[in-house]
Amino acid sequence: MRVLGVDPGLTRCGVGVVDGAPGRPLRMAGVGVVRTPAEAEIGQRLLLVEQGIEAWLDEHRPDLVAVERVFAQHNVRTVMGTAQASAVAMLCATRRGIPVTLHTPSEVKAAVTGSGRADKAQVTAMVQRLLRLDAPPKPADAADALALAICHIWRGGATNRLEAAVKAAAARTISPPRTISPPGSKGTLR
Repeated sequence: MRVLGVDPGLTRCGVGVVDGAPGRPLRMAGVGVVRTPAEAEIGQRLLLVEQGIEAWLDEHRPDLVAVERVFAQHNVRTVMGTAQASAVAMLCATRRGIPVTLHTPSEVKAAVTGSGRADKAQVTAMVQRLLRLDAPPKPADAADALALAICHIWRGGATNRLEAAVKAAAARTISPPRTISPPGSKGTLR
C-alpha cells in the first residue's frame, strides 16, 4: 500500500509518501513541504496548496491519503488555516477517487512512538528509525506527514477491516425462525 500523509498548514503543508504493509518493512517514497507566502491572499495560498498536493498525487499515485484531523487550538486563525489546507488535501484526493482517512495527532503519536503524548522530537526520531533514514526528515511538518502515512499503514488497515466487518454484519438480515403448523391444521408455513 502506498499512502500520502498530509500534515495540513497554510504556510507549510507537510507531505510524505510511505510504501508498506502491517508487519513488513516500510519505505519512504518521498517527503517534502508545500509552502505558501504568509503575505499572499488566502485564496492564492489555498491555490498554491492545491497545486502542490496535485503535483504530489501526480508523481506518487498513492492508494490512500491520510490527513491529520484538525483539532481545536486556542489560536482561531491558526486552526482556520489548518482546516482550510486540510479541506484542500481531502478535495484533491476525492476528486481523483482516492480514499481519504483522518487521524488525530495523539493517534499518530501513539502509532509511531507508543505514546500519544510524545513530543515532536520523539516522533521525528521514530520516523527516522522506522524508515531507516540517514537523517531526520526536516522540517517537523515533513516528519509529521510521514508519521501520518505510517500510522495509517499500521492502524488504518485494521480499522478498515473492522468497519467492513461491522457493515457486512449489519447488511445481513437474520430472518425470524420459521414455524410449521401441525398436519391437519389450517395453519400455513410461516
